[in-house]
Amino acid sequence: MVTHKRRQFLLDMIQKQPCLRVSEMAEELDVSEGTIRNDLNALQGEGLVKRVHGGAVVIERSAIGNNSFFTRYDQNLDRKNAIAREAAKLVSDGDSILLDASSTAYCLACALADRKDLRVVTNGFNTANELAKNNSNNVALIGGMVNYSSSSVTGLLSERIIEDLHVQKAFLSCSGFSLERGMTEVHLNEAQLKRKVIHITDQLIALIDSSKFGKEDMTPFAKLENIDKLFTDGEISHEWKERLSMAGIDTVICHHEANATYD
Repeated sequence: MVTHKRRQFLLDMIQKQPCLRVSEMAEELDVSEGTIRNDLNALQGEGLVKRVHGGAVVIERSAIGNNSFFTRYDQNLDRKNAIAREAAKLVSDGDSILLDASSTAYCLACALADRKDLRVVTNGFNTANELAKNNSNNVALIGGMVNYSSSSVTGLLSERIIEDLHVQKAFLSCSGFSLERGMTEVHLNEAQLKRKVIHITDQLIALIDSSKFGKEDMTPFAKLENIDKLFTDGEISHEWKERLSMAGIDTVICHHEANATYD
């Protein structure tokens, strides 16, 4: 296969399966891992993909939405993808799930590309768009006030819609986390919506990259006792590992190499 066609094929593969590793791409295309790395570096140079540890993700600014969301998405992307890969293991075909409008939830949506018949509720434009690419999924983007900067929908209408629903698992992120105040949010409307979610889900799964620990924002929405499982990345400090363990929080440490440890 000539270089141009191989790289186009690579783009298609990464688009359909964002969590593919270099070794898997090499096996699929019957070339060396070195060739794949060179191709990915070239595609990154063209602004078509972003390299992450072990692979790459396609950059689609039109799909991601506005620059504000893209900026958040790009921050600590390796960590978010590690969290997403492990959290995706909790989702089976046919599950009913809720994802918030966070960039980490968007990474999770990408990691769920091979799931079928999911029943999804979300207030995130980009997450809804990603999961709706699979025609077997039933994706509901809840209504309400549109927030362009966060590519989300919130407000009283959204909260009323949420109250009438039930899901098996809700995946929520936050802008800050502390043992004293739990999960907190910068935006009041986001926090109010997430507070409603706690009452309509069987399991609340927290997706919190290590940069959020010890940071408190204005509005708390989930206490420690509300969290059934917490996923974070391998950059978490030893001190915070100890503190989460002492607090009795079921924590999954997700490493960039896609190996997770359970505390």
